[in-house]
Amino acid sequence: MQESGGVPDVFDPRIYATGIPHDRFRVLRDRAPVARQEEPEILGWPAGPGFWAVTRHADVVRVLKDSATYSSCLGATQIRDPDPADLPFIRRMMLNQDPPDHGRLRRLVSRAFTPGRIERFAVTARERARSLLAGAIEAGGEPDLVRTVTDDYALLNLTDLLGVPPSDRGLLHTWTERVIAYQDPDEPPVLDAEGRPVNPRSPGMLAEMFGYAQELAAHKRAHPADDVMTVLATSELADAELEMFFFLLTVAGNDTVRSAAPGGLLALAEHQEEQRRLWTGEADTGTAVDELLRVHPPVLSFRRTAARDTELAGQKIRRGDKVVVFHASANHDERVFPDPYRLDLGRTPNPHVSFGDGPHVCLGAHFARLQLRVLHEEVRGACAGLELAGPPRRLVSNFINGVKSLPVRLREPFAPRA
Repeated sequence: MQESGGVPDVFDPRIYATGIPHDRFRVLRDRAPVARQEEPEILGWPAGPGFWAVTRHADVVRVLKDSATYSSCLGATQIRDPDPADLPFIRRMMLNQDPPDHGRLRRLVSRAFTPGRIERFAVTARERARSLLAGAIEAGGEPDLVRTVTDDYALLNLTDLLGVPPSDRGLLHTWTERVIAYQDPDEPPVLDAEGRPVNPRSPGMLAEMFGYAQELAAHKRAHPADDVMTVLATSELADAELEMFFFLLTVAGNDTVRSAAPGGLLALAEHQEEQRRLWTGEADTGTAVDELLRVHPPVLSFRRTAARDTELAGQKIRRGDKVVVFHASANHDERVFPDPYRLDLGRTPNPHVSFGDGPHVCLGAHFARLQLRVLHEEVRGACAGLELAGPPRRLVSNFINGVKSLPVRLREPFAPRA
């Protein structure tokens, strides 16, 4: 276990390529729940000033709820410091705002995420899951469920909700890959004109996406439909705010399910007895989805910046310090979750923080849960069970808990459909 000053390192993105570093998080929760972490130069990115890692559930919730003390705006929400010149641009996004500005934007956009609109997508999501699974089964062999099912399932559901034409959906996939996978050495690096690594969230890197957002908004004003982009295009959002919402929904909306879906299937493949409980109906699908989200949160960490001198878990924090909460650690805190390393699809209560907490709790959590519930129901209906056919491949990232490949064997006989 690599350590800095006796404290386990949970910053290095390469650690997460082999899974959540539970041993490191457990040491931090027990010995240093608010621990100083170094930011050395890694994967071509320059060294940073370091940050406080928050690993216990109660402290993570406290940070996420207290936006007056722990700001999303001062330094944005990624561990690495953005270029100071980019900060005004980054702060246009709701994710990187504090109340009251954050509340105004959230209220405007929440009109697009009505329960009725979300529930209407259940039928489409079910048809899509069924079709993708049928294709994977018909191809035979040992399908990679990421390539054959979950990537397309997440992306196409999102583009339906947004109202993106089928011909343009590949663009969203490209933009998402660029933003999410920039730490992974297997992915093409995002470089500036001089060949240096550059933040994919910088204005120059997002210009193409923003231009498309404006074109799509203009189309929706002329041809309104029952989709999220029509609501945004006809709202009180300024052009810059609309562009940032399109970016946020494209990336966060896609990658939440894109990461959680294969992560949940991986957990089921690794825990055959719990998988049996789901297949036989002994475990409720909705409850199971939350437990799968607990053990495989789609987002690993979020950063805040101390707006004033404070103290957390006995540790003094200075104004301007970076404070990073680790969702995966909080979800396995023995102080909150009995036997936290056991997958229990009937676990209740289950106060996981996979969708965050406080004012920034995930706006699309209901849509994500719906998609995951439908997918697991359709997997259960398509086969008699699944098991790993090879080791999964994970994303190199300290932000997104991504699964890049999930080869499986789907057991026969396939259950008859109603």
